[in-house]
Amino acid sequence: MKRTWLCLFWAGLWLGPALAQRPVEITFWHTLDPPGREALERIVAEFNSRQRDYWVATQYVGDLREGALKLTSALRAGNAPQLYYGEVSFVGRAVQENLALPLDEHLGALPGDFYPGLLETGRFRGRTYALPVELHLPVLFYNADQFASRRLAPPQSWEALANAAQQLTTRSAKGLVVVSDVYSFNAVVMGRGGQLVREGRPNFTDPKVVESLEYLQSLVRGGSAVSRNIAEAPFAMVDFVRTKVFMGIAPITLWPVLEKRTPIPFRLGVAPIPRTPDGRLPLAGGNLMVLRGASEAQTKGAVALWRYWMEPSVLAEWVKATYCLPLRRSAQPLLEAFYREDPRRRVVLSGLEQAQTWAQDPEVTLWYGFLEEALERVLKSNASPRQALEEAQRKALAVERR
Repeated sequence: MKRTWLCLFWAGLWLGPALAQRPVEITFWHTLDPPGREALERIVAEFNSRQRDYWVATQYVGDLREGALKLTSALRAGNAPQLYYGEVSFVGRAVQENLALPLDEHLGALPGDFYPGLLETGRFRGRTYALPVELHLPVLFYNADQFASRRLAPPQSWEALANAAQQLTTRSAKGLVVVSDVYSFNAVVMGRGGQLVREGRPNFTDPKVVESLEYLQSLVRGGSAVSRNIAEAPFAMVDFVRTKVFMGIAPITLWPVLEKRTPIPFRLGVAPIPRTPDGRLPLAGGNLMVLRGASEAQTKGAVALWRYWMEPSVLAEWVKATYCLPLRRSAQPLLEAFYREDPRRRVVLSGLEQAQTWAQDPEVTLWYGFLEEALERVLKSNASPRQALEEAQRKALAVERR
């Protein structure tokens, strides 16, 4: 008996500290494709190796839409992750559904060099519920060889874009590809001075929204643009690489994804999207959200990961991998060689002053499908833009009233 107690005593001496030092485990679901996926996993691995308090385990759960479906199922089953990489438009809904935890009490003594407005993407009604990591703006990608052969300059107005699309169109290729998803359409609407949401309500019938859809329909109807719906969206990139289309609007973060997947057989042009004097640029991208059910220790660990991610040297390497916006000014000097090596990478920096979070209405995730149905009917079946948007607005308002 005495020997048994002695063994337990010595085991306690040896195992006690080991058990006490066991790190807090945090499951982290994300939706990033390569090369961002590798960069994210590298950052997490470095964080895990540099401290002993937390251990973050990453898991890829598909694209943003697939990830949202899996998250919904996991929440219902009671096995959701503690940390989720969600799009900025999801923040309001996550708060409304009591999914995201407030983080302000863990954010003391933040660096003062974050670019204005970028931290706002994670705030809702004055409180912080998400932490930005991969924010981006849309750009115009174009085939620079085709532009040079026709002596075209990158279009700086929507009229010039329409003219360029017309001049680039041939029997076998279109000047522009138009994807009928809510983000792409919103880029056009905001760039023309409109808003899809006004005072927290769907604003689809606003004249500038209607005019934006009429503009896109005229390009498709006139034969200088091709429309791709949501199911066909991956083919838009294929069309561009295979020179079936010569221009397209997309987030700048698509650039390294495109180059990772396939060689680009022409000189890639990158330019700011056209913007009217009252136009804005939609700020979108990924935030970290700590989900309901996470413990106090797991919440602190998630914030600690984000703080490490925001260290200038780490942030600079993240920007080099994803081409996202450098969130802090202190990362800028570390990126000068990267931007100098290829000035096209600097294009989005000129748009920071015109950037505005693209969607914070909690109901966006409920009604965007109605809007995308309207876009497809107009761009694929030649329906009336005004009538299609009026119908989408009625459906969206009905959802918001529930």
